[in-house]
Amino acid sequence: MEKISIQQILTDQLSVPIKLLTSFKDIGLNENDVMVILQIHRFINNKNDFPTPTEISSSLSLNEKECALILRKLIQKGLLAIEQLENEHGQLSEAYSLASLWEKLYTSKPEYEEQNIEGTIFLLFEQEFGRPLSPFEIETINNWLDIDQISPPLIKAALREAVLMGKLNFKYIDRILHEWQKKGIRSVEQARQQSKMFRNQQTNPVAETKKRDTSFYYNWLEGED
Repeated sequence: MEKISIQQILTDQLSVPIKLLTSFKDIGLNENDVMVILQIHRFINNKNDFPTPTEISSSLSLNEKECALILRKLIQKGLLAIEQLENEHGQLSEAYSLASLWEKLYTSKPEYEEQNIEGTIFLLFEQEFGRPLSPFEIETINNWLDIDQISPPLIKAALREAVLMGKLNFKYIDRILHEWQKKGIRSVEQARQQSKMFRNQQTNPVAETKKRDTSFYYNWLEGED
């Protein structure tokens, strides 16, 4: 039996962030997801930037279809990206990038905390509307979060703006959010400034003389809690 040298063992190593092994559950991953990530990381280190599901599954107990589903899941969660590379001859190729995964591991709150933050949105809407939300309304909020990628604080700000303007309905809130998106508004502070400008432009004397204590809403919009 050939004796393996220490040098061979040392050169046959793969550097893996400890944070991946200790915090993968916090960003919504399971053990199978991590194994696929490790295989991608291994292939990239071996100069294969775009391994196929077949290549990835060859070293796992997962089959090709299962690996393909995990790849799609990672891409949908924004943890895996496909980049286009160009060599010195102008030839294009595709490559996987795990940069967003490493960034999220070291900068994001655990997913269960994010879920708790998002969960308060539904409660806040029910409190303001004074009734349970309909399935369509729940789906609308989920679309704002998942499809439009609008942050929970910004959705809360739009709800408060609708309350302040006396137009508490989903169409009006949706219009506010899409208007903010068009204007590139991404923070509650930007939204507060935009709303302030909008109200300053209003010339309706009825709206100006209408008595209402709005201090709660103005104070709420000052922060992002």
